[in-house]
Amino acid sequence: RAPQMEEGICLSAQSELFRLALDEANRYKWIESEKAGRDLGEQAIREWSRRYWRGWCRARWIEHLNGEKYWEELDHHDFGLLKKQFHPNRELVAEIVELIKEGGENLDILQWCIREKRDMQATLEILQKLDINSRRIAFWP
Repeated sequence: RAPQMEEGICLSAQSELFRLALDEANRYKWIESEKAGRDLGEQAIREWSRRYWRGWCRARWIEHLNGEKYWEELDHHDFGLLKKQFHPNRELVAEIVELIKEGGENLDILQWCIREKRDMQATLEILQKLDINSRRIAFWP
């Protein structure tokens, strides 16, 4: 089955990101099938996708933002963004990126900002530049 499109980004079978994710999903399938004593097939691949894809893909996005690994499937303007001074409050940028690494979404980060009494305007500017929501990629093998 072909990958589905979400947020305007579609992974093809030729995509390096898709191939590596599928390798991870197949590893998971093998381990879980061994535990179950039978081949779990596509069910295990879907389970990996449901449980791990989002975090796995988020980690690749952070690599891209850090300039560690260029992922063709991600916005080329984002490559190395965290090495550039795209916002004057570098400490706040670092804190927000840590929250994103932990799986935080915009609402989580805004709630954190209020709770920790951080600069809301600066937080909004950083979130707008990082634009988590438009960087989502679907994985449905």
